[in-house]
Amino acid sequence: MVLAQLGGSIARALQQMSNATIIDEKVLSDCLNEISRALLQADVQFKMVREMQLNIKRIVSFDELAAGHNKRRIIQKAIFDELCNMLDPGKPSYTPKKGKTSVVMFVGLQGSGKTTTCTKYAYYHQKKGWKPALVCADTFRAGAFDQLKQNATKAKIPFYGSYMESDPVKIAVEGVERFKKENCDLLIIDTSGRHKQEAALFEEMRQVSEATKPDLVIFVMDSSIGQAAFDQAQAFKQNVPVGAVIVTKMDGHAKGGGALSAVAATKSPIIFIGTGEHMDEFEVFDVKPFVSRLLGMGDWSGFMEKIHEVVPTDQQPELLQKLSEGTFTLRIMYEQFQNILNMGSLGQVFSMIPGFNAEFMPKGREKESQARIKRFMTMMDSMTNEELDSSNPKLFNESRIMRIARGSGRSVGEVIEMLEEYKRLAKLWSKMKGLKIPKKGEMSALSRNMNAQHMSKVLPPQMLKQIGGMGGLQNLMKQMGGSKDLSSMFGGGDR
Repeated sequence: MVLAQLGGSIARALQQMSNATIIDEKVLSDCLNEISRALLQADVQFKMVREMQLNIKRIVSFDELAAGHNKRRIIQKAIFDELCNMLDPGKPSYTPKKGKTSVVMFVGLQGSGKTTTCTKYAYYHQKKGWKPALVCADTFRAGAFDQLKQNATKAKIPFYGSYMESDPVKIAVEGVERFKKENCDLLIIDTSGRHKQEAALFEEMRQVSEATKPDLVIFVMDSSIGQAAFDQAQAFKQNVPVGAVIVTKMDGHAKGGGALSAVAATKSPIIFIGTGEHMDEFEVFDVKPFVSRLLGMGDWSGFMEKIHEVVPTDQQPELLQKLSEGTFTLRIMYEQFQNILNMGSLGQVFSMIPGFNAEFMPKGREKESQARIKRFMTMMDSMTNEELDSSNPKLFNESRIMRIARGSGRSVGEVIEMLEEYKRLAKLWSKMKGLKIPKKGEMSALSRNMNAQHMSKVLPPQMLKQIGGMGGLQNLMKQMGGSKDLSSMFGGGDR
């Protein structure tokens, strides 16, 4: 996965810097070289990487830093800010509003995943309370209407199209008018694509756009094209008023960084990224949490929203209580494996957990990791209640391990591997001890209105003490750029 591979490299570079006894210009230079190498390997433009390096060195001037300044934290903030600037065009896109009819038109080259992305976009908003509808105005590609029809039926979203009509403009207009009468508030038009940019494609898009007057035009782009994204995005924007971008196939290509940075350079904000083939493998793109995860800091608010989304309401108080107590049993591990399997992309979920090693989900091996979790659960099915409710790994002597192996049809080595994973996760879980968990709906408000006083109530006492009490917390929040960087507070203290 692009995020795990790139993030792992950047996080390692920062950790090596943090481990240095003295932070000097050589340590900073080595750290920036490692980060630059990782970005270039992800196909980010050389010019942008070079500008990032120069800006950070300008900010982190060792001659100007007064004695007592925390150089590690200043460097980390400079890197954080520059990566955000690289990916942020500085303007928001049009946002649909519930109850008010919005027309959204999707454009892009053939093969970019446009039709699938239309359905994902509709499905995402349907879960949030919108009444979406899909219109297939792609009359160029054989099977386009069949694909949209199949996707929409599966997601239980109304759709419109025609096997007989060849005029995409007529289909688009008829579909929009029909769904307006049916009081749908998010009308999504899928348009034709081509294998390359050509005049006929742009003329057709322009005609559909003029006839339907969309509130938002979304350009769908395949992340595997890397730096070629810049020319593509510009060409589309010159012909239709592109207001936002969705980057697809971010789960398996090394060039994703080039696509992200090139699109940002065109000043079209990225609003979602596609992280897999399934309907729920579709992630809101928010620059600061994204960069926070790249730096290994996690996305605590995103993780909590995921928990509230998939954990049954009646189980939430109990789970949140267990989180705050920091006590981790095998039964809790079993329950959380069940929840995680329901959360969608495991790599996406784990990268949200502050301090969690992104390499737990190796690139391109998510299915293997899911199978591994299921094997672990099978082994736990062969445990007694005493074993499942114990938080003491020493309970598992040789005879118990052999009994569990026989009962689950797995090897002794696999049972030992599962117990080692339990010990590792228990150590991670213990970091949550004392954490005051917001209830459903409170996390967004907390993120928007966070100040040091609020934050001091959320952090565990030992972590607050570690960063220097209220004074240290106020300085840290100021340095990390304000309230939206809630997740960065959980990145492991003075890194």
